[in-house]
Amino acid sequence: MNKEFEIHQEMELPGSPEQIWKAVTEDTAAWMFPTGEWDSFVSEQSYPTHLVSRMEGPDGWFNQLEHDMTPGPEGTHLRYVHSGIFVDDWDNQYDGASKHTTFYLHTLGQYLRHFNGLPVAFSDVQGPDAAASADALGTWLDALGVGAAQAGDSLTLELPGRGPQETVVDFRNENFVGLRTPDAMIRIFGRNAFGHRVGLTVHDFRPGADADGNEEAWQAALDAAYAAG
Repeated sequence: MNKEFEIHQEMELPGSPEQIWKAVTEDTAAWMFPTGEWDSFVSEQSYPTHLVSRMEGPDGWFNQLEHDMTPGPEGTHLRYVHSGIFVDDWDNQYDGASKHTTFYLHTLGQYLRHFNGLPVAFSDVQGPDAAASADALGTWLDALGVGAAQAGDSLTLELPGRGPQETVVDFRNENFVGLRTPDAMIRIFGRNAFGHRVGLTVHDFRPGADADGNEEAWQAALDAAYAAG
């Protein structure tokens, strides 16, 4: 059964409303995923403080993102509303979307603070079928060397295709882990909790970074982790 939803989040972000506007309209691959091919339109805008983007489909279906930005002395207060319609399994979809939103907006803050405006090589990598098991996220984190590290911890990790890297755990909860190196962000998604597979995105800000090479290296590491398990 179709049912509408609304997800509300508010947070303080580093940077100006202009910088956030650019991040959520032009630079989404730097902190979330590329959205340039989405068939969406802007239904309301007042640059640089208020933006509503919307997608619509048959039978009243829609997906809408609203960003309301208020400048302050040390950054910008963001009021974010994601609304739309879920077609099936409303409770599970709402839980997953709400938790993803928290992680994405945290990552937006990391991008603005550490990498704002830098060109990015984006890679999206999904684990094999075994990455859908109940303990799949833990299997991958152990293989990567993250183990029980918590948000704020600093580690030296052997990252695929990169070698030893000083890495900060900038986010961790039961479903998601954010890793940040001096020139990249790795976002790990425990989507096995929502009926899918563990996967990750790589946001590489090194000059000349190779998105395809990153994808190959991380895919091989994910496949090996679950083959070993």
